[in-house]
Amino acid sequence: MKVKITALLLVSMLFTISCTDLNEDLYDKVEDGNFGKTPKEIDALVGGAYSSLRGFSDGISTNYPTSEYVFFLNETVSDEATIPTRGTNWYDGGQYQDAQRHTWKADNRMILSAWRYNYTGIAKINSIIYQVDKSSLTDAAKAPIYAELKSLRAYYYYNLLDLFGNVPIVVNFEDTSLPSNSTRKQVYDFVEKELLDALPYLTSNVVYSKFTKNVAYSLLARLYLNSEAFIGTPRWQDCINMCQKVTGYTLTPDFFANFATENEKSPEIIFSIPYDQKAGTVGNYMNSMSLHYLHKLTISATGLDYPWSANGMCAQPGVYSAFAATDKRRKCMVAGDQISVATGSVIIMDNGEPLTYTEEVTSVADAKENQGVRLGKYEMKAGEQWERDHDLVLIRYAEILMMQAECYVRLGSADLAKPFVQQITARAGEEMPTIIDLPFIDKELLKEFTFEGRRRTDNIRFGTFFNSWWEKGPTEKYRAIFPIPSTVLTTNKNLVQNPGYPVN
Repeated sequence: MKVKITALLLVSMLFTISCTDLNEDLYDKVEDGNFGKTPKEIDALVGGAYSSLRGFSDGISTNYPTSEYVFFLNETVSDEATIPTRGTNWYDGGQYQDAQRHTWKADNRMILSAWRYNYTGIAKINSIIYQVDKSSLTDAAKAPIYAELKSLRAYYYYNLLDLFGNVPIVVNFEDTSLPSNSTRKQVYDFVEKELLDALPYLTSNVVYSKFTKNVAYSLLARLYLNSEAFIGTPRWQDCINMCQKVTGYTLTPDFFANFATENEKSPEIIFSIPYDQKAGTVGNYMNSMSLHYLHKLTISATGLDYPWSANGMCAQPGVYSAFAATDKRRKCMVAGDQISVATGSVIIMDNGEPLTYTEEVTSVADAKENQGVRLGKYEMKAGEQWERDHDLVLIRYAEILMMQAECYVRLGSADLAKPFVQQITARAGEEMPTIIDLPFIDKELLKEFTFEGRRRTDNIRFGTFFNSWWEKGPTEKYRAIFPIPSTVLTTNKNLVQNPGYPVN
């Protein structure tokens, strides 16, 4: 059964977020004098912190990690996906073309959305910590609550460390002064300390979609895996050490069980964002952002019980062909002729041509309607609503295995990587390679985690981010982090733009 989610909404002056819980009533914002004094009420507040992971949309930007600008940003600047302009659709001021060509500027709306998504989550958590501070709970009772909240805040700061580097560290809800930049190293140290300090108070149990010791170990492993890219100091063995502390998870035999509608049943998912459209969760419509307008006819005979699609994001040329035909994971993409359920024939587009998804994309600035292999990783079925019910996977056990394999290769012990790689390739139906080296690891990461919003970070760590690829020339090193959004700089004069980017 899908985890029951109920919602109580209160309006915040700072932001608007849909608050949904995991088994308890949640509150967006409440007066500290009237709420947060009992364990049950505290549980509700903590649940509200988790609801911030779903993001929000307002008149300024769209901030959904599952389906739009936050997800789009990580994908379209990587070698994995693109959002080409198709006729008059998907131009949107050139923001997707700029992302593909690595010519983005500080006014790109996707960059603003990524900034606002993370800082809104941080502001939410800071307000909840303030309410816990004011509660009548004992210090001993508060300790595990602080650990959970600060670990979740560290997740947001990890994102900011990865995306922007030199960002303000804001932890005091009552401090209304305008913050200044911290260095990337200071943000790195903050994330590490917050997680290490929280570990003694986090539960060792496997708890779905909650911050546990396992989640903290996994996030620390990510931090150490990317340490050289972040601060110039490699920490491969530290990454391995954290991975080896993760327990209670296994690979699910069916790769796609991780992305089924009821994917909370997977024994592989370490951390996720739960969704349930019946409870009013919003922002989970990624499949519709990719599929052709008429793709619904491949799922529903009438097309009436499958949502409209926008014909946007697709795989870059070369991604689909990176998979062997025998690789079970290749089905995470939708390619070739699209067959009508009603007629058994290839669907014909409005222009009279067949709906056949091709790997070729003519140009990011001028693509045909059917060009580009589409996203198909998460389950699609008749009867779905616009807001899907599958949970968004943030961390799964396959990543723990691949992090260890990569670190052993980087430490010159490729033989020690084999047991970890073997589990991944066996599930995919592929043969174990004779040689395990970094190019193999890089390609395997592409295939295992396609369209999971993490490829940009891998590109940077392997150095390929700065090379030429489809529709992109060499990338300047400073673009390893994004610029601080121009509107943020306008409202906070204490902030300094990241190096390499124009001040104005």
